[in-house]
Amino acid sequence: MANFVSPGVYTIEKDISEYAPSINTSIVGIVGFAGKGPTNKATLITSQNRLIDTFGQPSEDLIGQGLEGSLEILEQTNSLYFVRAATSTAADASATMSLGACPSLLVSGAANNAAIAQGFGVGNPLTLRIQVYDNDGVAQYTDNSNAGKDFVIPAATADSQAEAIRSVVGGGLDADKAGVYSTGITGSTAAGMALSGMVFGSFAGSGASMSVSACSGTTFLEASGVSALAAVSAIEGTAHYGVPAAIQMASAVRVYGSTVSTVGANAATYEIESLHPGAGYNAGTRTDGTVSGNSITVNNLGSQNFSLNVNQDGTTAENFKTSFVGSGAFIEDVINTGETNVKSDTIKGNLQKGGADATGAKLTDFAGQLHTLFGTTAFAVTTQYLAPINATSTGTGTAVAMAETTTLNGPRFLKLIPATATSLAGGANGDSGDTTTALIGTAAEDPKTGMQSLDDATINIGIALVPGIQTEAVQNALITLAESTQNFLALVSPPVGVGTVQNAIDWSNGQSSTTAGSRTSAINSSYAAIYWPWVKVFSVFDGIDRWLDPAIYGARQMAFTDTVADSWFAPAGYRRGRLTKPTDVEVKLNQGDRDSMYSGGNVINPVVSFPQQGITIFGQRTTQRSPSALDRINVRRLMIYIRKVILAATQRFVFEPNDQFTWSQIEGVLNPFLDDIQRRRGITEFRVVCDESVNTPLRVDRNELWTKVLVKPTKTAEILIFEINLTNQSAQLGSL
Repeated sequence: MANFVSPGVYTIEKDISEYAPSINTSIVGIVGFAGKGPTNKATLITSQNRLIDTFGQPSEDLIGQGLEGSLEILEQTNSLYFVRAATSTAADASATMSLGACPSLLVSGAANNAAIAQGFGVGNPLTLRIQVYDNDGVAQYTDNSNAGKDFVIPAATADSQAEAIRSVVGGGLDADKAGVYSTGITGSTAAGMALSGMVFGSFAGSGASMSVSACSGTTFLEASGVSALAAVSAIEGTAHYGVPAAIQMASAVRVYGSTVSTVGANAATYEIESLHPGAGYNAGTRTDGTVSGNSITVNNLGSQNFSLNVNQDGTTAENFKTSFVGSGAFIEDVINTGETNVKSDTIKGNLQKGGADATGAKLTDFAGQLHTLFGTTAFAVTTQYLAPINATSTGTGTAVAMAETTTLNGPRFLKLIPATATSLAGGANGDSGDTTTALIGTAAEDPKTGMQSLDDATINIGIALVPGIQTEAVQNALITLAESTQNFLALVSPPVGVGTVQNAIDWSNGQSSTTAGSRTSAINSSYAAIYWPWVKVFSVFDGIDRWLDPAIYGARQMAFTDTVADSWFAPAGYRRGRLTKPTDVEVKLNQGDRDSMYSGGNVINPVVSFPQQGITIFGQRTTQRSPSALDRINVRRLMIYIRKVILAATQRFVFEPNDQFTWSQIEGVLNPFLDDIQRRRGITEFRVVCDESVNTPLRVDRNELWTKVLVKPTKTAEILIFEINLTNQSAQLGSL
């Protein structure tokens, strides 16, 4: 405490309002397999829709009933953690997207040789007639009688020639169909004028093309001594002899785009994969004719851009505007390449060269890095020239014989080729192979895998199960985890089809070797409970009845009990154990069956179909064999709750002085908490002792602070006995 040495008024704030926090007792942890979604991670699910969106629909193809169980339990609680297990057979679904280059044509030249020498570009207004065709050969400009669109480009010097062209062609009006790219080489030099502006069509692929013709008296002039080859090179975008090649086009020059090769060391593709493994991402068709899974749609946008749509069940779920240019819209920045800092909830992507990852190479320009990254042989771009004329300084000339096609030495303006609904395929769920190891997982890795991920201080699991899985090693591992963490109750059941009550009892006692499932060790723990027989439930996903693990409904009724009462009430009987959704039970149990399952050291909680009351859970035993208060579920759940609250409420006292003041504070926190449970019928009596009787001098010297909490849990009335006495008429009933 501060020492005040001068006159004045001071305030000191002390918080002595400590109280025990409230903890949700209905949070269920489920471990199972799924067709999509993150693996080996306890994922919070708050609704049935969220479960299906994240992990997909249940399917008979999946081992176990993790998804079915989660859907049933989520009808009674809004907090569930699902852990998707996966073996080494899990695989991402994927789709290969084709890359292509857009058709392009260099626009350069000057009015005459004198203008070239003086550094001028387009000495007179230039009119270009452009027609752009998409990858299917469909013309984009249809409102002009000459089957093209005229662009009038004002006169400009070499320094501003590209911008003059851009202002007309790529200034926004037609940027979705054609555009202009400036190479960045400007100035009053021949090379500057030759490379200052390139017109391109915005559609990529070998089927895409663009025709360009100079009209309305416009001329391109060739400098003296430049060959026809140089003229071709100028159209391709390369300079020869250091001077611009100039031609007058008597008819259109038609330039085709390209489809990038997918074969060879320099092959280029864009590989899209599901963000997580699973067959749930594979596109397909359901029995009712509806579309399932994921597909990708690529749409063309202006300039270097395109849109990539991620479709879920035939409907667009995500839309990304992206490109292969190194900017904020670069495709890897948009959808990302893995599970870290993901932008998409469904996919990841990788640019590939020759089958190897080339994601790190962003394309900072339209052409240069493409050559460096993929080499010149990866892109075969065919251009068709239609009767160009070799011009002279007077604007006249003769036709030059040139090959009809030629191959460029590199692409420009790389884009994904538009495609409709390219399906993801090849995904595998990872529920084949060593499923036992996958479900159990390991705590030796970071992060933990399988059910071990439920051992997490940041989550609050009160109930856990692996529904539909009756493997002995998996069930034993779950019970062991419950005991070691002391955080939850593990629910298990015999396999479906054990047949008889005796077989179910033998299974629980470790004496089963039936074809339905074997067990060699008895289950004996206050942190576990067994339910049997299985129940029949109608599945809305495939329209048929299915047998579901009764442990699912054990967890469901615990969540229901917490809603209508408290966790220390028995989740059984006609008030809190009645199941309204199942339509039948695997085995009809009579009174003798129930007596055998529930007494004589046996610990199975019966699921009974009563003629009038319906299907009901009619037991609440843990699997503890020795008789004590902890052989009942309501008491075990009470003690789990008390332990969690005490730990949460008393952490603040660590490193406080170990004296009477702190002892009194601890009692002040715990007494109201336990009194509240007593008033809510959880305990009948309690006492908190935190004084010198438990904090002996030796314990204080060892820096230990002890508190003894004594509680008398409320027992349930499971056996109701009514003694009926008959008397004669002379008896005085008031005295009996």
